[in-house]
Amino acid sequence: MSADENKLIAERRAKLQKLRDAGVAFPNDFRRDALADQLLTAYGDRAPEWFDANPVRVAVGGRMMAKRVMGKASFAKITDRSGDIQLFLQRDALGETYEEFKTWDVGDVVGAAGLLFKTRTGELSVRVEKLRLLVKSLRPLPDKWHGLSDQETRYRQRYVDLIISPESRAVFRLRTQLVKYLRSFLDAMDFLEVETPMMQAIAGGALARPFVTHHNALDLQLYLRIAPELYLKRLVVGGFERVYELNRNFRNEGISTRHNPEFTMLELYQAYADYIDLMNMLERMCQGLCDVLKGTRYIEYQGETFDFSQPFRRVTVEDLIVHFNQGIERAKLRDVAYLRGHCDRLGIAYTPGHGAGKLQIEIFEKTAEHRLSAPTFVYAYPAEVSPLARRNDADPFLTDRFEFFVGGREIANGFSELNDPEDQANRFREQLAHKHAGDEEAMQYDADYVRALEYGLPPTAGLGVGIDRLVMLLTNSASIRDVLLFPYMRPEG
Repeated sequence: MSADENKLIAERRAKLQKLRDAGVAFPNDFRRDALADQLLTAYGDRAPEWFDANPVRVAVGGRMMAKRVMGKASFAKITDRSGDIQLFLQRDALGETYEEFKTWDVGDVVGAAGLLFKTRTGELSVRVEKLRLLVKSLRPLPDKWHGLSDQETRYRQRYVDLIISPESRAVFRLRTQLVKYLRSFLDAMDFLEVETPMMQAIAGGALARPFVTHHNALDLQLYLRIAPELYLKRLVVGGFERVYELNRNFRNEGISTRHNPEFTMLELYQAYADYIDLMNMLERMCQGLCDVLKGTRYIEYQGETFDFSQPFRRVTVEDLIVHFNQGIERAKLRDVAYLRGHCDRLGIAYTPGHGAGKLQIEIFEKTAEHRLSAPTFVYAYPAEVSPLARRNDADPFLTDRFEFFVGGREIANGFSELNDPEDQANRFREQLAHKHAGDEEAMQYDADYVRALEYGLPPTAGLGVGIDRLVMLLTNSASIRDVLLFPYMRPEG
């Protein structure tokens, strides 16, 4: 903190002390009866003379973001949750309060009551008759023209970022609208919203490294969930044939522009459906989001334009490997030795335990994934990397699974669910062998989930959608931290 900033804070603390001494610091009896956007919507188009014939008295309140003192009259701009409104203050009308106002600072929270009118420039304003200081701000705001120039400070002090940046506020308003749309979309299809445990005895439902915690009373090791999948499918077994959860997941992985240890997913399951049904559903869902939130199906993101108006491309993993790896032989795509040689040429690390499916995905992620710019469904993933997905009837090396990509980023993952309890038990055993061999992301064996499958899981398809990445796309945000109100940050100091 600079010496100048320390001086300003000291001056503001002195002003607060005077308010305390007078017994008027932090009052809580002011009530407003109007918001800025309500007034602008109702009266913004009225002619100036209309207000003379139709007096409108209002009480408004908000943070003072600008002030201009001009002797006997002054202007101030306050911001509430809906927008800005201008205050016009006159010494003759306010008396001593006007002199006090001159000492108030940008950032203070004020309440004002008076009559609406239009200034000579046509701006809707409040001619203030009563004015109160509700909260004394002790820290100066950044210059509104330059904002928070340091990105880390924006994320660490999100409250300041939101105060001074309408663009940031707009991002998070859209995020709320997006979640609201997804709920309405699924509710209209008779899906039931549910809640499942966030602390689990077995970390299952995804290939990821979990966070570990401890329950003292039971002396039990628990995991923060990496996915709600296995619990949601238990509910389908129980008869809730369409369920979804807007859930927080936790994965003990690195931090990047695309990854945060805590993130939000939409996860849903539909009985008597397959992965193609969910590709079709996701396509409709994305197009609806574009229509409702953006008013267009052409989405601008980081200098590119993505067309959501046409049917999304659908292509297999193996097709993409062949397309983006000149000279690779399709006939040898399941030959482990051949794939290892290709990995060696590409500088892709692998372990002796990696089979053809895992090697394929390593090559796909290295050479193809980042090139999938237009909305694309990639399907037919190897069973080796899809331990919960149903094998393809015609080709058991593969599963009926897809991932959805836009701008080279995975947005969603879905598949026809594995509902054969014996096959599931075998795949859990394979995962357990990988874990014992040192793979910290491999799944554990969930005996209760296998027992649930033994009661009978109807033919079912499931889908997980990354909410944070979807918000990034629709708000043209380069980093996941731009769409998280409070992203993970290293402790200060």
